[in-house]
Amino acid sequence: MTINGLVQIGLYFVVLLALVKPLGWYMARVYEGQPCGLDRVVGPLERLVYRMCGVRQTDEMNWKTYAVAMLLFNGAGLFALYALQRVQGFFPFNPQGFGAVAPDLAFNTAASFVTNTNWQAYGGETTLSYLTQMVGLTVQNFVSAATGMAILVALIRGLARRTTETVGNFWVDLTRSTLYILLPLSTILALILVSQGTVQTFGPYHTATLAQPVTYEKPLTDATGQAILDEKGQPKNESTTAAEQVLAVGPAASQVAIKHLGTNGGGFFNANAAHPYESPTPLTDFLLLLAETLIAASLTYTFGKMVGDTRQGWALLAAMLSVLALFILGAYWAESAGNPRIAALGIDQATSNAQPGGNMEGKEVRFGIARSALFATATTATSTGAVNSMHDSFTPLGGLVPLFMMQFGEVILGGVGSGLYGMVVFAIIAVFVAGLMVGRTPEYLGKKIEPYEMKMASLLILIMPMVVLGFTAVASVTGIGTSSIFNPGPHGLSEMLYAYTSMGNNNGSAFGGLSVNTPFYNVTGGLAMLISRFWLAIPTLALAGALARKKLVPAGPGTLPTHTPLFVVLLIGVVVLVGALTFVPALALGPIIEHILMVSQ
Repeated sequence: MTINGLVQIGLYFVVLLALVKPLGWYMARVYEGQPCGLDRVVGPLERLVYRMCGVRQTDEMNWKTYAVAMLLFNGAGLFALYALQRVQGFFPFNPQGFGAVAPDLAFNTAASFVTNTNWQAYGGETTLSYLTQMVGLTVQNFVSAATGMAILVALIRGLARRTTETVGNFWVDLTRSTLYILLPLSTILALILVSQGTVQTFGPYHTATLAQPVTYEKPLTDATGQAILDEKGQPKNESTTAAEQVLAVGPAASQVAIKHLGTNGGGFFNANAAHPYESPTPLTDFLLLLAETLIAASLTYTFGKMVGDTRQGWALLAAMLSVLALFILGAYWAESAGNPRIAALGIDQATSNAQPGGNMEGKEVRFGIARSALFATATTATSTGAVNSMHDSFTPLGGLVPLFMMQFGEVILGGVGSGLYGMVVFAIIAVFVAGLMVGRTPEYLGKKIEPYEMKMASLLILIMPMVVLGFTAVASVTGIGTSSIFNPGPHGLSEMLYAYTSMGNNNGSAFGGLSVNTPFYNVTGGLAMLISRFWLAIPTLALAGALARKKLVPAGPGTLPTHTPLFVVLLIGVVVLVGALTFVPALALGPIIEHILMVSQ
């Protein structure tokens, strides 16, 4: 660890905190229907959308109607994106002539982008046309993020209102999230990215002649693009000599901006934010890192404004950033320590961007260890999943950090909207635990927490582990699941656990080293993503409806203040304890034992 690296991490937190209040204040005014500065520009477009869709802005919904509208909208998006991939070969804006995507991969990709996961079992520059990337993926980047924000706003209204049946209008919340928040911010960021060199073009790919031909091993694939396996279940390779290189380009900047701001993460290029055409400079790397955490962090202030006590939002943010900072430093320390196996060989792992002994495998030299560790932790703390380094190449403990960040339930900032409503549920559980200790009915923001609320909260913390551990267990004991592992042993289990943790938490990042473009992983992964998104969204809306019907209870001597440092510590303890009790046994069989093996030989 170096002073330079620590300064970079500190600068990130300073800039993030400086932007939380102004953006959070702005978003609160957007959702409360108050003047926000863009009314004259965006207002006419908003009203046009309502007229075209037959929506009356003043009509509100109860939680069940809100949930049905949300499910219908996302179900239609799932079908449309699947269909577009299957027929992309017949449409324009396809200069490379890509054909139809295989059915299982098309299902997985559609489920991935509709659920704000953006898990990619494909290479964007070798699979999808410009039209599919723009009309299919980029549109879902906007509306899947807006869906999470809408659900959060419904929950906030449930806490802020009293004795009412309604929690807002899904169509209005979706539209305002998109037009007033996501679209303006994405436009600004996309223009900055283009100015720095991120590509944005409809032109065809370019072919460059190599100064020196390169011979390499190329995996054999069938007509559908899936790997051909030998009799042992391992991919077959063939020796190939390349004299030319195809440089993939396309309308990338517009998708890169929203993939980070909307905590989506699906890269236009397979190398994601490590690709110089997505993130060409240190400035773009910093801006993308900031963008993927900005809205999620700022929504905590929005929460405080809308419930009438900004201290509540700051308390939630303090809990989130405390855990985030601790794990960033943990990842930085682990990667700075390097790999003792390599050090024993007398190989210097240092570069101009890393101190001696640091692990630079899988990292961009232009970013170095500090920003790679920072990016890896932030992208898995949120549900972004974008990467600027290969997580599979991290040391065992360094790789454990992004894995465990997701296993907290994506509540340490988390996805836009979804992360905060997950943290609010943990806050409800925390006050319930405190109520049990003092023998008093728990309250949160003046609302009594009773059996129904605890049942919904229990569903929200139990469904994800059941999905992640259940699918991982099935994959680990079946030949069809283990045949995709390239690294047998503890690391292979880590790769499998990481894959389902990423999909089951709607994150989308990957360890790599696992061949997931198979019918088994595409179908089970798609199901994991759909379950983890919508089976959590529905209990959240049910919780919003139940809280909206309640009366406000005046605070008394036994009421636990939920804005104090004591509550922040209690909240962190609950989050960490639930994550540890659920996943530490599985982690012990993967990255923990791998670390022990690494240092003991």
